[in-house]
Amino acid sequence: MAINLEAALGIHPQTLDFRVERSKMLAGNLANAETPGYKARDLDFKAVMSQLNAGMSPSRDYQASYRIPYQSSADQNTVELGKEQARYSQNAMDYQTSLTFLNMKISGLRSAIEGQ
Repeated sequence: MAINLEAALGIHPQTLDFRVERSKMLAGNLANAETPGYKARDLDFKAVMSQLNAGMSPSRDYQASYRIPYQSSADQNTVELGKEQARYSQNAMDYQTSLTFLNMKISGLRSAIEGQ
């Protein structure tokens, strides 16, 4: 009997990939916190999850959106350092959670294959 890994692992590989891409974008925002005119960008997890719930396979071409700041700056930079750091930390925790779920799925499959 063949095991369909895509079905067995569920949405966890896609969420892990999304978290990696979001980390890159948030890191870019943090790196450009002092760049005049830089516009902070982010990815929407809800949009990816709605695609997955609709049965669609999301592409790796995630749609970034520009963030509207709570307080505008004189140099037109929209990165708010404290908020970006909090988002990056939250995304890192979400990444660890996704990785834990994926590892649990793989461990379960390994146990099933070994007959334990």
